[in-house]
Amino acid sequence: MRKQRHLEYANCPVEAAFDVIGGKWKAVILFQLSVSTKRFSELQRILFKVTPRMLTNQLRDLERDGLVHREVYAQVPPKVEYSLTDLGRSLVPPLVALKDWSETYIFPDIEAARRTAQDDQK
Repeated sequence: MRKQRHLEYANCPVEAAFDVIGGKWKAVILFQLSVSTKRFSELQRILFKVTPRMLTNQLRDLERDGLVHREVYAQVPPKVEYSLTDLGRSLVPPLVALKDWSETYIFPDIEAARRTAQDDQK
C-alpha cells in the first residue's frame, strides 16, 4: 500500500490530487470503473500487466480514499464487485480530459521530443 505523503494539503491542491490518484494504476482503474462496475478478475484481465497484489493494493487505496466502493456478495464462490462512489465519479471529467490531451499531444509531439532527446544524448 502506498504511503500517503501528507495528512493535510495547505499549499498545493495539485499535490493533494496526485497523492490520491497518482499510483501507477489508479487513474486507469478509475477510468475503467467509470465505464461500468467490474469484478477483480475483469480488472485484472483489462490491466493484464498489473500483478494481483498491486491491483489489490491500488483498489484498497482507492477504497480508503472514498473513490471506489467494494461490494461483497455472500455467496459461494464469493463475489466482489468494484464501482465508483459519487466522489470517484466526480473524477471522470478530469480523467476524460487527460485522455483527450494524451490522444492529442502524446502522439506524436511528446514521442518526437523524446526521440530528439535520445538522439542528443548519443
